[in-house]
Parts: sequence; structure tokens; C-alpha cells
Amino acid sequence: MHDQQARIKSHIESHQHMAGALLPLLHAIQDDLGYIPEECYGNIAKALNLSVAEIHGVVTFYHHFRIHPPGKHVLQVCRAESCQAMGSQALETHVKSSLGIDFHQTTSDGAITLEPVYCLGNCACSPAIMLDDQVYGRVSSKQVDRLVAEAKEAV
Repeated sequence: MHDQQARIKSHIESHQHMAGALLPLLHAIQDDLGYIPEECYGNIAKALNLSVAEIHGVVTFYHHFRIHPPGKHVLQVCRAESCQAMGSQALETHVKSSLGIDFHQTTSDGAITLEPVYCLGNCACSPAIMLDDQVYGRVSSKQVDRLVAEAKEAV
């Protein structure tokens, strides 16, 4: 935990004098830790001369930010219009059912965190998902099941 606090402090120090520092700082913390611990809101607020409520408001407004550690793998299902037109809602329902979780939740084994995303820029190959940093297009329920099984084996 001390290491985590030191890493957060380092990010705050490297961002606090930037104009418009809050979003780049939050991204840096999440990129490093995988989430933004609520315990660091006070330090961020003090460094940027903002209120804790403002920090909380920004973190909870943007779907990208997490307040809890993610699973070993993050599965994002695109919910943009093109993917919806090509069946992402059925895919989303299947994934939620097969994993036994909803968006912003992690499987009980800690392997997969499920998140919505509102465009992966892969509209020509809808429906699309992203598993960790890899985008997959024209995805079927079977393909998602296979990718999840492979990810869980790698855990």
C-alpha cells in the first residue's frame, strides 16, 4: 500500500503544475494502478486546489475511470450505434449471462472485469469488443466465449 501511495504522489507531483491537470493526472494514476483509489482524492484535491467532491464528480462522470481494482483481464463490449445495429445487445446479454456479472463488475475469480465502451473505432467490423488491449471485430458469442476461456487459462 505504501508503494501505491508513493506512486500516486509521484503522479501528482509531475502533473500538479500543468494547466488542466486533472484529467491527465487521473489517466496517469489509472494507467499505473489500473484504477483510481478514492483514498487519493484528498491529495489530488489539495494539489490542484479543487474540492474532493470535484474529483469524485469527474471520476464518476467518465465511464473510463474505475474506483476498484480491475480483474486480470478487462473485456469491453462496444455499445455504439453501429455495433448495436449489428447485434451487440445480444452479445452483451450473452457475455453478462456467461460471466455472471454486469458492467463495471469483476468475476468472482478475479479474472475478468466487464465494461461498456462507446466506440472502439472498428465500426466497419461490428460488433466489436476489446479484451485487454486487443480489438476484435465481427465477434460472435462463441468467439467471445473462446477468448474469455483463453484469457482465464492465462491467469
